Amino acid sequence: MKSLDTRRAELEARKALLLARVDQISDDLEESEGEKDWAEQATGHETDEVLRGLGVSAQDEMRMIEAAERRMAEGEYGYCTVCGEKISEERLDLLPATPFCRNHAPKHKTAA
Repeated sequence: MKSLDTRRAELEARKALLLARVDQISDDLEESEGEKDWAEQATGHETDEVLRGLGVSAQDEMRMIEAAERRMAEGEYGYCTVCGEKISEERLDLLPATPFCRNHAPKHKTAA
């Protein structure tokens, strides 16, 4: 069983990685602006949409990590926010920011 400090460090490392990813995506989107021919513009728009999607996904995950950090501070980390039951270690190993136990995850859009 991992300690709370270990889990916290893992979440912080993941958040740092996500912040770097968001920064890189922002830089890439800025670089993609400029004059191009029609074909380059079409390809660029598709790429920009993918980048924006990745950025939104990263920001969503960062919000989940921040919520997990709040639960840690409140002594509620590792317990399902719906039923209050302990979340399995295996589940926390896969999804350390999850607020749901295995039983309640499928009932929520953000089942992480």
